[in-house]
Amino acid sequence: MAAMMLPSVTPLATLYARTVQRPARIAGLVVGYLAVWAAAGLPAYGLAWIAGWLTGSRPSGAHAAAIAVFAVAGVYQLSPLKDRCLARCRSPFAQLLHYGSYRGKARDLRVGVHHGGYCLGCCWALMLVLIAVGVMNVAAMAGLVALVLAEKTWSRGVAAGRLAGVVALALAVAIIWFPWPAPGLHGTPMMMR
Repeated sequence: MAAMMLPSVTPLATLYARTVQRPARIAGLVVGYLAVWAAAGLPAYGLAWIAGWLTGSRPSGAHAAAIAVFAVAGVYQLSPLKDRCLARCRSPFAQLLHYGSYRGKARDLRVGVHHGGYCLGCCWALMLVLIAVGVMNVAAMAGLVALVLAEKTWSRGVAAGRLAGVVALALAVAIIWFPWPAPGLHGTPMMMR
């Protein structure tokens, strides 16, 4: 997940690098940012394990989980909390002004953790979709990276995120009858690869 999120931190990291101009301080930002995503990876790993168990032993539970994953992702994509987090991630200059007040030796680490927290707030529901489509589904990973990058950097990124929310809700309904959009929770060949 951390590697998938690196492209979306580039705008802030670039501005930060121009401001501080010291590799050790930039490294602090990156370490803090990656620490947030690494910490998010622990519960994601647990959810992926549960998804695998459901797929193997409780197919009806896996089917319900697939519907729930897409529904949760869709609802969150349309929520005010998502909008607040995305607004912070879309405005790296405003964030830099805020981060200028940070003091102490760990300030760069704190900047990375703070910004990583907002990025996690933007993207956790999209990353949850990976459990339903297959954690190692490279096409899905690339699509989600493109969506996250578009949300954060494209002038129509907010609309793209909302459209993704509507699509996720539509998929939640479609999965009731057609399970193929969620191969990670249905034991289909995509998951077995």
